[in-house]
Amino acid sequence: MAGFFPVFFKQYWSGGASAIDSTERLAWVLAVSGFLLAILSPILGVISDKRRSKKKFLTITMLAGAIGSAGLFFVPQGGWQAAAALYGFALFMCSASCVFYDSLMPSVVEPKQYDFVSSLGYSAGYLGGGIIFLINVLMYLKPQLFGISSDVLAVRISFLVVAIVWILLSWPLLKWVPEPETHESTSGLWTLSQETFKELKFTVMSIFKNKNLFYFVLAYWFYIDGVFTVMTMAVDFGLSLGLEASDLIKALLITQFVGFPSAYLFGVLATRWSNRNLILLCLLIYMIVIIGASLMSTGNHFFILATVIGLAQGGVQALSRSLFAQLSPPEKSGEYFGFFNLLGKFASVLGPILIALFARVTGDSRQTILSLLILVGAGGALLLRVQKPKL
Repeated sequence: MAGFFPVFFKQYWSGGASAIDSTERLAWVLAVSGFLLAILSPILGVISDKRRSKKKFLTITMLAGAIGSAGLFFVPQGGWQAAAALYGFALFMCSASCVFYDSLMPSVVEPKQYDFVSSLGYSAGYLGGGIIFLINVLMYLKPQLFGISSDVLAVRISFLVVAIVWILLSWPLLKWVPEPETHESTSGLWTLSQETFKELKFTVMSIFKNKNLFYFVLAYWFYIDGVFTVMTMAVDFGLSLGLEASDLIKALLITQFVGFPSAYLFGVLATRWSNRNLILLCLLIYMIVIIGASLMSTGNHFFILATVIGLAQGGVQALSRSLFAQLSPPEKSGEYFGFFNLLGKFASVLGPILIALFARVTGDSRQTILSLLILVGAGGALLLRVQKPKL
């Protein structure tokens, strides 16, 4: 999805539109999807805790996201509105499913293992995603080998492949990971909704009272904004600079396979060094990437940046998740991870909006990417105030 959709959206579904217009459209799709999830994710988290329904909600959102991905196969050329709606829907459901997926970790893993298990999960995700992406890239580059008539049809089929694999790889978790044992509320939906807002208010107040958690939350809100925006807008940025679509897709493939061992390595390193300091290292790498992106002019430059992103991307995601889990009460994992995902999604709202506005005002993609340095730098500065919890 992250690899082919931006290219296809720009060249197939938005064919004839200017580079600035298509970039702005994609940015607003990401922003709206992120805003809706930011509003709903903490509510979903609390309800899943109260109803002991993490796996049920995970199943529903996973299936809905897969349907959204498969639906992209049927969108005709020029249908950017339908493509944007389906992509936004699939992205929303994917992110919502992560609320419930993340909240399962404290019920199956000891706190001392959070860093390693979280990193191992991201590492496996990069490997599995990389293999599927490799198959889809080969379909795109050599469609005749797969009995496919054109590269356009190959890309459309790739959205079906993503949907099928998404469902199949979710099955082991749904079958073997148990629903956490918590007190189940018998309240009706309206009463439960009222309880949810009370719980959210209490969660926010608890975070404000816990200075260590508060500084992390604020830091995360800033730096993940920059990280997510780089991840979601990288291909569009490269296309705006006139780089070849095939080169950009190959570069994303490199990111996937570099991210696999890198995420695992960060999990191993976290058993010896502070996960906070390792996150800071990842943020430094991202700042270098942002500066490099503003200077790149060839496909080889993008390959180098993709490799460097792969080194840091899995580490910053996995270690942020595990550090938040260490700082949060395990009995309220759904509630707290709902809030955690709220932060990430509000961040994914502001970053794309920033890109869209700078693209419109300056008309220069290089200047827009440099604006992300402020977000990553501010997040790193705040993270320095966070102390590692005692386990």
